[in-house]
Amino acid sequence: MSQIDELPPLREVIAQHGLRAKKELGQNFLLDLNLTARIARIAEPLEDHTIIEVGPGPGGLTRGLLASGAKKVIAIERDDRALPALAEIAAAYPDRLEVIPGDAIEIDYRALADGPTKIVANLPYNIATPLLTGWLDGPWPPYFDSLTLMFQKEVADRICAPVGSKAFGRLSILSQWRCHTKVALNVGPGAFTPPPKVSSAIVHLVPKPDAQQIKASTLEHVTRAAFGQRRKMLRQSLKSLNVDLPILFDDMSLKGTERAEQLSTEQFVEMARWVETNR
Repeated sequence: MSQIDELPPLREVIAQHGLRAKKELGQNFLLDLNLTARIARIAEPLEDHTIIEVGPGPGGLTRGLLASGAKKVIAIERDDRALPALAEIAAAYPDRLEVIPGDAIEIDYRALADGPTKIVANLPYNIATPLLTGWLDGPWPPYFDSLTLMFQKEVADRICAPVGSKAFGRLSILSQWRCHTKVALNVGPGAFTPPPKVSSAIVHLVPKPDAQQIKASTLEHVTRAAFGQRRKMLRQSLKSLNVDLPILFDDMSLKGTERAEQLSTEQFVEMARWVETNR
């Protein structure tokens, strides 16, 4: 395997710093630097961007981003054991890597944005979905130009699921309301140490600047009702909205006998707007 820079191979870095992955932190380290460079290329162009990375661990993806020309990487790392390895990367790429020790859930990401910004991360699996929904819930258009994120394959499929599929649900609608989404790369367990029990995938999300302006909380309220009783018809599952359902269905040209997965993202956005207007 060829090296992408002059730093040691990741296996040596992990051994030198005793970076055994911790299950409680959702850690699975990427070992293949060619793969991390490939992930970085999915997020290109990088040259004029600040890249925010969550959970760099020993810095495999960090190195891929820097070697691919990222203007600057801001890496958020909760595990203090990884800080010496990241310091070595910072020394090899002077003035281009800033490491912020801390909990990724508590970070004010908008405050980190410095000009054009992208988020690229091999997300810790135990906080991946809350991080994504947090980034999508904010003011729109957002401060980032794209999100390039590693998820468990099952979660990636839910984000990008087409209407009518078993995977289509609340996460699909939130993601596709505000972004163009695609699974850009499938990654097998063997790419990680330790190998997870599931496959993974890189999802690339590009914001829709003109995403229809409704409150994310209203869309969440509507989709929670609809998919909370997924097997029931909408005339049953939407009762908890406490609105005049016959008028809602008539205004939206629905029968009420449809099930949640049969409605498109656009229809759910329209429904959320109707609910906001008719409460």
